[in-house]
Amino acid sequence: MELNDANLQTLTEFLRKTLNPDPAVRRPAEKFLETVEGNQNYSLLLLTLLEKSQDDVIRVCAAVTFKNYIKRNWRIVEDEPNKISEADRTAIKANIVNLMLSSPEQIQKQLSDAISIIGREDFPQKWPDLLTEMVTRFRSGDFHIINGVLRTAHSLFKRYRHEFKSNELWSEIKLVLDTFALPLTELFKATIELCQTHANDVNALKVLFSSLTLISKLFYSLNFQDLPEFFEDNMETWMTNFHGLLTLDNKLLQTDDEEEAGLLELLKSQICDNAALYAQKYDEEFQPYLPRFVTAIWNLLVSTGQEVKYDLLVSNAIQFLASVCERPHYKHLFEDQSTLTSICEKVIVPNMEFRSADEEAFEDNSEEYIRRDLEGSDIDTRRRAACDLVRGLCKFFEGPVTAIFSGYVNSMLTEYAKSPRENWKHKDAAIYLVTSLASKAQTQKHGITQANELVNLNEFFVNHILPDLKSSNIDEFPVLKTDAIKYVMIFRSQLPKEQLLQAVPLLISHLQAQISRAISHTACCVGGTHTYPFIFFQNPSKPHFNHYLFESLCLSVRITCKANPATVSSFEEALFPVFTEILQNDVQGVFFRMLNTLVEKSPPGLLGVFQKLIASKANDHQGFYLLNSIIEHMPAESIIQYRKQIFILLFQRLQSSKTTKFIKSFLVFVNLYCVKYGAIALQEIFDSIQPKMFGMVLEKIIIPEVQKVSGIVEKKICAVGITKILTECPAMMDTEYTKLWTPLLQALIGLFELPEDDSIPDDEHFIDIEDTPGYQTAFSQLAFAGKKEHDPIGDAVGNPKILLAQSLHKLSTACPGRVPSMLSTSMNAEALQFLQGYLQAATVQLV
Repeated sequence: MELNDANLQTLTEFLRKTLNPDPAVRRPAEKFLETVEGNQNYSLLLLTLLEKSQDDVIRVCAAVTFKNYIKRNWRIVEDEPNKISEADRTAIKANIVNLMLSSPEQIQKQLSDAISIIGREDFPQKWPDLLTEMVTRFRSGDFHIINGVLRTAHSLFKRYRHEFKSNELWSEIKLVLDTFALPLTELFKATIELCQTHANDVNALKVLFSSLTLISKLFYSLNFQDLPEFFEDNMETWMTNFHGLLTLDNKLLQTDDEEEAGLLELLKSQICDNAALYAQKYDEEFQPYLPRFVTAIWNLLVSTGQEVKYDLLVSNAIQFLASVCERPHYKHLFEDQSTLTSICEKVIVPNMEFRSADEEAFEDNSEEYIRRDLEGSDIDTRRRAACDLVRGLCKFFEGPVTAIFSGYVNSMLTEYAKSPRENWKHKDAAIYLVTSLASKAQTQKHGITQANELVNLNEFFVNHILPDLKSSNIDEFPVLKTDAIKYVMIFRSQLPKEQLLQAVPLLISHLQAQISRAISHTACCVGGTHTYPFIFFQNPSKPHFNHYLFESLCLSVRITCKANPATVSSFEEALFPVFTEILQNDVQGVFFRMLNTLVEKSPPGLLGVFQKLIASKANDHQGFYLLNSIIEHMPAESIIQYRKQIFILLFQRLQSSKTTKFIKSFLVFVNLYCVKYGAIALQEIFDSIQPKMFGMVLEKIIIPEVQKVSGIVEKKICAVGITKILTECPAMMDTEYTKLWTPLLQALIGLFELPEDDSIPDDEHFIDIEDTPGYQTAFSQLAFAGKKEHDPIGDAVGNPKILLAQSLHKLSTACPGRVPSMLSTSMNAEALQFLQGYLQAATVQLV
């Protein structure tokens, strides 16, 4: 394709057609672009359009198309066609930075993402002048350009937060620091001076504070692995200015919006993160600055309101205090009785109170609110941060803190007793305080395993929890009933057996009351099952009603089919037309869990449903949910004829539309398949689809992406599956796949030890990432459609790290000398140290 007006005009016409809502027009245009994107100059034509087109819509469309093209094709994959010629690659890298910085913000953002994608592959070896070109733009004085550089740099460098230490990584960071650290510091100082110069210009301040927030994020990324010498030498500059920004109070940047955090709050929140990083990792160097940060953050906490827009700032500020108070170096800052009293009174208690905003969140989605609270995934909330601060203080000051809070708990319960209907929030806060005080060690399986001996859990249960459980009115004080249920759940290992025996029937009675209500609502469905549920999903004005409708259907399936398996076909006949209609109309809802229940009772018939779901970005995770259930519950022989087709469909989707959500789902499924059918079966089915496919999946998907997997059960599935691949697949030891053995092991150790890689490409934020597939899905979870925390591996594997150690020992015994040799020649030193710890814990060694 030549760079000429005729081709530019043709490309413009087809881009315009891709925006047409009519599929008959849009899809042929998309297909045409796919067929020509491998031609030389295609990418340069897109860049020319986004720069010179007179139509702003076409410019943005060209920018998005270019970004997605780079995302799909820039990485060079062995044995796959290279769709971007070397000449085009060189031209793109020569022009894209300048083009990005001179474009409007909407286009700049797309090109910044494209630069980040290219940088992840080519920087620094194949793009050595990228940083120099970016840094020179700091001198432009144009903050539209400067912020473009900062956004791009943040996208490039934030991966340093998630990677193992290695010589290669540190060499890259050193190169970045040598080129970037001094200009970034100078920009930081200059931007703060400009904030003072333009203190009364709100528009200028918005731009400048956006810059300061990005600079602060870059500081965090560049300091995460180790304390660089440059930042140690310039710590006075950074910490003095960070402290000054924390104490800044600019009325012009305050907004009337009570929900959305403003620029000043976002900046201060990031500075709290930076201070916490230094306090945790570089406490010796940070000691001279710590007292002033403690004071500043303390003053910030006691002067910040209860509005939702301050939640992130307050929770990060409290987390800073929590990280400081549990370290021996800083114990002296908190040991004064008046200091402890002040922290309890002015920080912890106010931020444990149940606000109106919390009440609204509970009413909107009580199931999600409770799940986040129980799982500890409400990490960005005030309550969770306050709870962490209580536990941190109790590490050294358990007695004084318990005594202080006992007074507050008694006072709150007294207020509640005076007028329960008006003061029920006081009791809620009291229960949360007691829970925080008493909890010292916790596991998902057993709840609290180590409790504060100064808290009488049994007495509190009898006097304040049991009465709420005994209440027959299920609509009265729902939050307190939730608190009571949670109390029993988390302290089940600490309460006497007689108390648990007293509590369990009460818990069941509450559940039965809810079920009875749901079943009474669904009585009118009898005789009209084919149409009634679909009507409600078309107009979901009562989501809870819909939930209970399907909850009762699931309960009916479980009870009836268990008693009489022959009724399965009757349920299929009644329900599948409804499910088909819902799928065809793209109406989402809890019926996916209902399908899962039918999988357990009746394996056939659902692979077509899976195929429909997996093709949808919105519903693909539900397809994996069904697929995982099929793998778990169906006998191997009943689906053997479909296995290859299943993987072909998944690979087609990977090739056409790969998202972070899909990758995470795919990883869980592949490893569950490996756990269920074995590593050899996994390798053979991949290679039967295409020679060397197994190696490509390991190299391009499992090794680089497994760090993105989230969830305790999901990580366990992946850990056990990868362990089987490493130790039970002969091809990993005796073929060209052997080169992937050590990187795969290192990726597994990273899954155990490194923070989760929660980065999401900007163009995927519209996808509901949270409702990922697996065994702890929160969205519209049906109690009778499956256990929320179901673990398909179960107790067969307790600690995956021990399983890895034992499996490696067994492998090394079968292949003497091989495993230690591979580890010594190519294993990252830090990962190797972790592995030695697993071996010692398992009391085994490598032969």
